[in-house]
Amino acid sequence: MPLSRREGLAVPLSSKVQTLPAIELLLHYLEAEGVEYIFGIPGGPLMPLYEAIFERRRIRSILTKHEEGAAFMADGYARVRGGLGVCCTTTGPGSTNALTGVACAYMDSIPILILTAQVAIGAFGKGAAQESSVHGVDVVELYKPVTKASLMLLSSEKMSEMVRFVLRTALSGRTGPVHLNLPANMMKRSVPLDLQPPQSYRADFHHFDREAVKKACCRLIQARRPAMLVGHGAYLSHAWDQVRQLAEKLRIPVATTPKAKGVFPESHLLSFGVLGFAGSPQADTYFRSGEVDVLLTVGTSLGELATSTWSPKLKPREELIQIDADPREIGKNYPATIGVVGDARTVLTEMLYQMERELRWRQPQELEKREEWIREFKSKTPRFVETRGFEDLSLPLKPQRLMRELQEALPQRAHLFVDIGNVMAWAFHFFTVTEPGTFHINLGFASMGHAVGAAIGGKLAAPEAPVLALVGDAAFAMNGMEVHTAVEHDIPVIWLVMNNGGHGMVCHGEQLMYKGKFSAGGRFRRPLDIAQMAEAMGALALRVERPGELAEALSRALISGRPTVIDALVDPEEMPPLSLRVETLDRFFEGSS
Repeated sequence: MPLSRREGLAVPLSSKVQTLPAIELLLHYLEAEGVEYIFGIPGGPLMPLYEAIFERRRIRSILTKHEEGAAFMADGYARVRGGLGVCCTTTGPGSTNALTGVACAYMDSIPILILTAQVAIGAFGKGAAQESSVHGVDVVELYKPVTKASLMLLSSEKMSEMVRFVLRTALSGRTGPVHLNLPANMMKRSVPLDLQPPQSYRADFHHFDREAVKKACCRLIQARRPAMLVGHGAYLSHAWDQVRQLAEKLRIPVATTPKAKGVFPESHLLSFGVLGFAGSPQADTYFRSGEVDVLLTVGTSLGELATSTWSPKLKPREELIQIDADPREIGKNYPATIGVVGDARTVLTEMLYQMERELRWRQPQELEKREEWIREFKSKTPRFVETRGFEDLSLPLKPQRLMRELQEALPQRAHLFVDIGNVMAWAFHFFTVTEPGTFHINLGFASMGHAVGAAIGGKLAAPEAPVLALVGDAAFAMNGMEVHTAVEHDIPVIWLVMNNGGHGMVCHGEQLMYKGKFSAGGRFRRPLDIAQMAEAMGALALRVERPGELAEALSRALISGRPTVIDALVDPEEMPPLSLRVETLDRFFEGSS
């Protein structure tokens, strides 16, 4: 049969227009975007989607234990893959259950598509089971604050146009989640085969302001004591090579925000570690010393956790150069003298070209002197608050010791998903990330339990790399049933659970703030037997109680090729660096910023 070019694709030439179910057309578009998995839980109104997945056999459905877990998995998949993640829910409570997971993606600018089912349009307002339309709990309105777009498909014929819109919205500019609500009577209706390739409905994001780039380069070259603070935007853009090349070219000391930890290799001479929450004394001492004359920030809004609660000492003496894809972030918290709007990798690439032109007249001795100063500064200023815990062989097992053993035993190429709570403070401060793009944390919305599910999506996006989730026992209690999802689908994720018998950060925080005046009940009355829970779900269950045991446990987990949970019993009294966070809360309660 002869072919005709229509909508940018080759289709059979026929007098009769080709048609297919609207929901199948949606899957065509997701396949073209490279989507391989849809995470979710089926329900009556959602079954046409699962039927279409079965019929096409190109995308694999992953049955999760909770819709929040489905959203977390789509989020983790998108983070590691650097593209779109997709999750789905049935109508009513299925849709509302996923809301927190989508909010996490929104606050971290992660592009996911959530597909929610809806009762048939003809049943709206009649008391249909689990209706979530405008006549009840309006799920489309509910998702608007946590997505870039939240829409309902009101006509099957609009499927192609609407899918192109939500995909363009999710993957363009500052990326983020989108929501499409699908009434049951719209999914199976036949519609014309209207397909367009991704490049025809969304453009690559490569713009930048050339004059601003020139000014930024000129000021950086002239700086005597420059510094670079790298944020989450560089992580999203995969700009780690450009960050490293620029830093090396000018010998600029580099710190990252907590959420961008590892974008710059922390073993590098120019790395000063994490600035802000549970950060490095090297970064804190230099960046807040008052000596920095030119500060370059890349992809950070300079929020609370990255700035030690908006410390005025972070303001540079002369120039703040701020690069961000979102113009609303520039100058928001600190006055920027040079704002450069654009994708981090694109802007930094152009800056490197501009540097080549400008540096022809630069004396190499000046850069050598700066490197000598950096070596001297780092030799006098410690990277960690204290390192005694690294060598501590006492019981209960010290979290610092566990971090050291994890550092030594985990392969460098492994992806590490870190949850919220004490675990993130231990990881920010004591774990050194040497491979850019392998450290992942949901710090925008900071939902506990995220890493439990996100690591599963991350493993599916990087099947050849080891994937480990560092989780607290309280966070594991919230979302730990997703281990069963990994068991059912044979996804070999490793969960290292730092088991301290409850909500450690809450307990330590109230101890610092209220000096034992009262307890909010952050400790479990009966600590969880995480290993027993994991065994019941079919995972390989291991327990670590003593110094030196983690290496063997990790080795067993990696060799087994099975989903593995390591229950590490750690000292509940050991407190990570939390003082800055406590000071912030004190000011919040007083009504000041």
